[in-house]
Order: sequence, then C-alpha cells, then structure tokens
Amino acid sequence: MARFSESVSRLIDEFAKLPGVGKKSAERLTYHILRVNKAEALGLAEAIRDVRENVHYCRTCYNLAEGEQCELCGDARRDASLVCVVEQPRDVIALEQPGTFRGLYHVLLGRIAPLEGVGPDRLTIDALVSRVKAAQVKEVIMATNPTVEGDGTALYISNLLAGTPVKITRLARGITTGSVLEFANKEILADALAGRQPF
Repeated sequence: MARFSESVSRLIDEFAKLPGVGKKSAERLTYHILRVNKAEALGLAEAIRDVRENVHYCRTCYNLAEGEQCELCGDARRDASLVCVVEQPRDVIALEQPGTFRGLYHVLLGRIAPLEGVGPDRLTIDALVSRVKAAQVKEVIMATNPTVEGDGTALYISNLLAGTPVKITRLARGITTGSVLEFANKEILADALAGRQPF
C-alpha cells in the first residue's frame, strides 16, 4: 500500500490543524505547495515566520501590531475619548471598512463563554476598565457580536463600568442576533455605529 513520505505526511498533518481544513483539503494544499516553484513555497513559509516573530498585541488596545502600538492607537487624529469594544482584531478591520468611525478600539481577544471554559480573567477586560478609568474616555461602544455570549460579555463589562461617568452604548441592531461582525457589509456596520444606543 502506497504511503506519503514523512515530510509530506507532516505537512498534511500541519495543514489539517488549521480551522476549517479537513484531511482532503490538507492534502490538496500540500500538493499545491509541491507543484508551485520553490520561491513561492518558501515565500509562504517566510510569511508565516514573519507573522509569528513580528506581530503581537498592541500594548494599549490589544489589536495586532508590529510596534508597541497599533497604527490606530498611534494616530493622533483619532478621538481617544471614544472607545469601541470588540471581540477580535478582525472585528476592528470590519468596523474600519466603512471609514466613518474616528475613535479608538479595545480588543477583548474573545468573549465570556462559560461552556468553553472562557471566563472574564481570560480576556482583556481588566485592561479595558483600567484604561477607561485612567484616560479621558467619555463613551464606550459595546460592539461585541450579537450572540448570547457577546451580549453577556457586553453586559458584564457595562456592569463593571456602571460606577464611572462614562457613557455606555451598543451598536444598533441592524446587525442581526447570531451574526458575526466580520461578515456584515460596510453599510450595515456604518449604520450600526451611527445608530448606537444606550446600553
């Protein structure tokens, strides 16, 4: 019975660990790497290494960054009194696409999900509370995904900030319950930001 070589099997196994990639897709990706020229294949390996070595979380908002701060936190033209709270860095990208929001962000790096063993201590909630209390933040926009866990996370944070003078709002519900921000189109996201409501 024919078997893959050790190197090919290892690459298939590594691809199969990626989210949404099954064994057959992993085999197709491996064959693709074997077919392309060496420079293209090594370019992929180099890009993966660069991301792992150079990209980390912004010390202020926990968005992805290659320096101490991300580009948004380092932009003096942004309104630091307005902080939009999201679950993941990809949500920042989604909310930036309409080009209408001029505030800053705070990335939680997840959401409270007790059934998955994710409590508040596993997120950047404490850093958010400290940031709000230390800075001149006037409004916090809850832009967690409109799911049970996302809404629960937003409620938990709003309770922590209840004793502060900060205005707490949430995105308008043009985004349907159960959807994910990164898949919403830019018009819906722009309307959700513009029509945010008190939490």
